[in-house]
Amino acid sequence: MSGAQGWDDIEDWGRAREGWLRRYLKLRNGIPGHDTIRRVFDALSPRQLAACFSSWMAQVCPAVSGLVIAIDGKSLRGAARPACGLRALHQVSAYAAEYGLTLGPLACQEKSNEITAIGELLPTLALEGAVVTIDAMGCQTAIAEQIVDGGGDYVLAVKDNQPHLAHALRDFFGMLDAPGYPDRQTCVHETLDKGHGRIETRRCTAVGDLDWLATLGLKERCKKITSVACIDSSRVIGSKTETDRRYVISSLPADSERILHAVRMHWGIENGLHWCLDVTFGEDACPIRLRNAALNLSLPRRAAMNLFRADQSRSMSLPKNARPLPGTRTTSPISFICGKFDAPALGVAGRLPIICRNPAILSRRLTKYDAAGNAKALAPITRMPPAAWRGRCSSPGKVSSNARRFIRQTLLSPALPNREFLSLEPP
Repeated sequence: MSGAQGWDDIEDWGRAREGWLRRYLKLRNGIPGHDTIRRVFDALSPRQLAACFSSWMAQVCPAVSGLVIAIDGKSLRGAARPACGLRALHQVSAYAAEYGLTLGPLACQEKSNEITAIGELLPTLALEGAVVTIDAMGCQTAIAEQIVDGGGDYVLAVKDNQPHLAHALRDFFGMLDAPGYPDRQTCVHETLDKGHGRIETRRCTAVGDLDWLATLGLKERCKKITSVACIDSSRVIGSKTETDRRYVISSLPADSERILHAVRMHWGIENGLHWCLDVTFGEDACPIRLRNAALNLSLPRRAAMNLFRADQSRSMSLPKNARPLPGTRTTSPISFICGKFDAPALGVAGRLPIICRNPAILSRRLTKYDAAGNAKALAPITRMPPAAWRGRCSSPGKVSSNARRFIRQTLLSPALPNREFLSLEPP
């Protein structure tokens, strides 16, 4: 929540809050350095840490009966290293949609996929009485069996990764009300939502008579399949109308209202978890590339989000962007552009070199905060030709040695003879 994105940020936060931390930790050797923090995070086993997280949440949120548990995957795009042939890491999370809490995350193995990870995550969850929703990737016989054996129910999306089942559902619902076909008892529920300049209508049709599915030899593929449902949705924005049709199978009775509620709650994992991790915590932009460390650092983000939402003492929503602690180094646009050299590390007396195509956009992001964390006026940005920076680099007292080496090797390279630099003036 303090906006830390790298090891230096964590060290700075610890030093700024050392007095508070000593109330809970002995810290015989003081605050550890950023290299020590990095080695510890990389040495920890992501699976063991995830198991501890799930055990903690099982004590915090033991009662899930009747709740919707959405399971979905998310990539840590910042951990990808294409030059080394390493793809982005992938995690599967279980999310209590009504509470907004992450119950348990699990990382996919390098050469595995979501299906295997979901099968390993389910035994760690207390599923008694819960309704588990998974997208089409989780529509597997073994996964449905695990959920039922754990005492829960499932609502699984069906798409073309299960071609025979998807084709059978399309034909069935397409001919459901056609003349000449037997009448079947259906349960229909419809909702209407208005807001943000759009009108959304959702209509769920659930059927519990599945003798036709048994005739096709498909019913036994999913344990305790009790109903199938078709969800038709339409969205009207101005004069434009969009329509969509989705199919699900479920172990719930043919209760269209309950099934539609579960399907709607499944999208909470996208809006309430994945979106917040990327926008508020900047997970995809995190510069940490070490595989274990990137996975382990994702758990404190989820823990912080759980603690924030579980705090009922005040009514607050998550901030749009995690605000850095005043006085600490941050992985801001300056740090990325200047090769992780920020203002204190550069030791620049007055100016900071920044390469940017659009100074207006950059100026809106260079916000300064006072000791109370309140935003102050933006520092003005001016232009400085390369010759001026060459002159300043020759003055030992104004620029640190690391910064001079970085500027000479990168910013003042002969390959960039006409490059102009933006410089940050102090307020």
